[in-house]
Amino acid sequence: MDQNVREAIFEAVKKEPYAQALQMELVALGDGYSLVHMIYEPEKMNNIYARAHGGAVYSLIDEAFETAGQTDGTIAVALTVNVTYVSSPEPGQRLQAEARRVSQTRKTASYDIKVTDQNGQIIALCQALAFRTGKAIPFL
Repeated sequence: MDQNVREAIFEAVKKEPYAQALQMELVALGDGYSLVHMIYEPEKMNNIYARAHGGAVYSLIDEAFETAGQTDGTIAVALTVNVTYVSSPEPGQRLQAEARRVSQTRKTASYDIKVTDQNGQIIALCQALAFRTGKAIPFL
C-alpha cells in the first residue's frame, strides 16, 4: 500500500475523537488489512448486566473495518455489518479487532473481522460489506 496513505490513516486515527475516547490504537495496517487494540474498561464500557456492552465491542470492529477499507486511499462506507457476539471479555483484557478484505469489486469490498482477547479467545466475529465511493480520503 502507498506509504503516504498508510501514514495518513495512522495519523487520522490518533486524532479521531471517538478512537481517543475509547483509547483505541491502530497497531498494523496493510492493503485491505487492519489491526486495532483497545483495553476493555468495565467502568466505561459495561452494560446493565455488568458485562461488556455490545456497542463497545462493535466500536472496535468498526474502527478496524474503517481503517482496512481506506487502505487504497479512497473513502469506503459501511453497507452492511453482521456481528456475532461469541463471548464477553474479562475486565482489563486487551481486545483486538483484525479486519481482512476477502473480496473487492469496483464499487464494493467484503471484510472478515475477528475480535479476540489477549489470550486468543474469540469475542466476536463479523462480516462486513463496504461501498467504495472512489473519492479520495480527505486527510491525505
